[in-house]
Amino acid sequence: MAPSFDWWGKDSHRGTPVVVKMENPNWSMVELEVPSEGDFLNTDSPSRLGRDKSRNKNAKQLTWVLLLRAHKAAGCLTSIATAMVTLGSAIKRRIHSGRTDIETTDIDRENENPTVKTRFYTFIKIFLWLSVFLLGFEVAAYFKGWHFGAPHLQLQYLLAMPFGFQDIFDSLYSQWVLFRVEYVAPPTQFLANACIVLFLIQSIDRLVLSLGCFWIRLKNIKPVPKQDAVADLESGENGFFPMVLVQIPMCNEKEVYQQSIAAVCNLDWPKSKILIQVLDDSDDPSTRLLIKEEVNKWQQEGAHILYRHRVIRDGYKAGNLKSAMNCSYVKDYEFVAIFDADFQPTPDFLKRTVPHFKGNEDLGLVQARWSFVNKDENLLTRLQNINLAFHFEVEQQVNGIFINFFGFNGTAGVWRIKALEDSGGWLERTTVEDMDIAVRAHLHGWKFIFLNDVECQCELPESYEAYRKQQHRWHSGPMQLFRLCLPAIIRSKISIWKKFNMVFLFFLLRKLILPFYSFTLFCIILPMTMFIPEAELPAWVVCYIPATMSFLNILPAPKSFPFIVPYLLFENTMSVTKFNAMISGLFQLGSAYEWVVTKKSGRSSEGDLLSLVKKETKHQRGSSEPNLGELKAEIMQQDQKKKKHNRIYMKELALAFLLLTASARSLLSAQGIHFYFLLFQGISFLLVGLDLVGEQVQ
Repeated sequence: MAPSFDWWGKDSHRGTPVVVKMENPNWSMVELEVPSEGDFLNTDSPSRLGRDKSRNKNAKQLTWVLLLRAHKAAGCLTSIATAMVTLGSAIKRRIHSGRTDIETTDIDRENENPTVKTRFYTFIKIFLWLSVFLLGFEVAAYFKGWHFGAPHLQLQYLLAMPFGFQDIFDSLYSQWVLFRVEYVAPPTQFLANACIVLFLIQSIDRLVLSLGCFWIRLKNIKPVPKQDAVADLESGENGFFPMVLVQIPMCNEKEVYQQSIAAVCNLDWPKSKILIQVLDDSDDPSTRLLIKEEVNKWQQEGAHILYRHRVIRDGYKAGNLKSAMNCSYVKDYEFVAIFDADFQPTPDFLKRTVPHFKGNEDLGLVQARWSFVNKDENLLTRLQNINLAFHFEVEQQVNGIFINFFGFNGTAGVWRIKALEDSGGWLERTTVEDMDIAVRAHLHGWKFIFLNDVECQCELPESYEAYRKQQHRWHSGPMQLFRLCLPAIIRSKISIWKKFNMVFLFFLLRKLILPFYSFTLFCIILPMTMFIPEAELPAWVVCYIPATMSFLNILPAPKSFPFIVPYLLFENTMSVTKFNAMISGLFQLGSAYEWVVTKKSGRSSEGDLLSLVKKETKHQRGSSEPNLGELKAEIMQQDQKKKKHNRIYMKELALAFLLLTASARSLLSAQGIHFYFLLFQGISFLLVGLDLVGEQVQ
């Protein structure tokens, strides 16, 4: 009688269970069992039967493993296909819209010379077309048998090769090889070596800063206010509560004004000891009315708050702060806290910062750390968070602990007003007024403290356009300031070590050398060495040291480790913007004076939203202008008319094709690491050039 093949009868199964987990949510987890010996014909000896049983078990398990892997592969292919379709549609939209960064807006026309703006792009285009021509030339030579790289080049063979055995192409190519060996390779190699030296110096600086941060963590070193200052705070109204002026400079920032004003008005400080200035430079009448109405609401709540608007708006933020400090009542205050329009300090902010001034008469600034409500919004904000986490936890903290000097971040800080006045006050000569006042204060002997454990929430730019303009200002301004401050630094009475730190480390190494070598080495020299193989870049320069530096940069933000490769590629991609900005500031070109307010989206944390809802409920019970709701509706309609859009960035796109062309040339020389680096870096430039890394507007 034939055995029963009732595989689903539970009583007859004695096989080994195999649990198969399908990743598709529409499928459930299934428990399968291999058949027992009764499920097969017993037609052989017991030993043979045992071997067949084992073979059948293994075959059945292998079948299910293969099915699982096939299912996973199908899922991956489906995900890749979906991503490619989405990417293709986004690229199609970019090309169809035809919007590029070459187009100039009204603000650009006022601040930037179009000739200056396109000069850098023209240079990149010439380099691109030259590389395309050389690639075609090299491919043709490759198929005619010229198979060598720099280590295998036989110049004596080329020189001894009789002309009769050469056709016209061979003659041209041999002359090109001799020309590049004699005249092109030596200066290229010299420039490469110079950039490598700068790269190593900057890497050593980054390593020393990281070791300093590690030492601070190991020893738990941090600034601590004196005990009597803390005790005075806890003693109530009669304790250490000096007069504090709080300033909120803003300009056309209707998305965030409510949050910042509400946060500052909720600061835990005696009302008789604090005055809040809302410094509104908005040129939009409807925005001014909204901000003024918000200030009036808080005045009715009992807050000591004033609204100021300048008729003549000179000097951007520096001019705004300078105008506010000229008010007659400022002389009654000892300290001033500054918060940009998107910053939301916690209620205990002043209680955690101001006590550090007591007993430290030479302390001029207490700077708090930034935290970000939208750091996980998209890939661009995640990469910015990595950069800024290193800046605050490593650069600012180490410099604050060991040398009591760092660049003021322009917001979330408390200044001693005497230090501002002693240093000359706010000046309008650069676009980095915060760094300017910090440098001048340091030259006058004032010390700074950075508090890594005091955070102030703010926003990161979510679109590449906004981030790009912010970085241009942040990297052109320091070069403007360096030109202006260098004579004062040399003539100052500070120590030689402090002068060296300010000139070489603070300005040259971190503000000039870093963007210079990043762009020159990885975007110019590396592609050149593919077409001039006699000049070489070692693999450790291309891969190993950059990877190590990226690892150090990402340590302060450990949750961002999955983004270490995109971070490395994106930093090199941003080097084109930073290099352009650095050159503009150093040589005082038109774009160095460009100031564009970073666009905000008005994002808040959950707690901020709840408190804002409560405040709005209170205000609705009180008096309000009857047309305020209509005004908000009108502004929303205006915003809808001004639609956001993504752009095509031509410089980044041109560099993408340049690097991809160089990667194709590297295949002919079989340079593995160089090929992969150029390929992925070219793809990174392509994605950024098509504006696919930040906010996507449908």
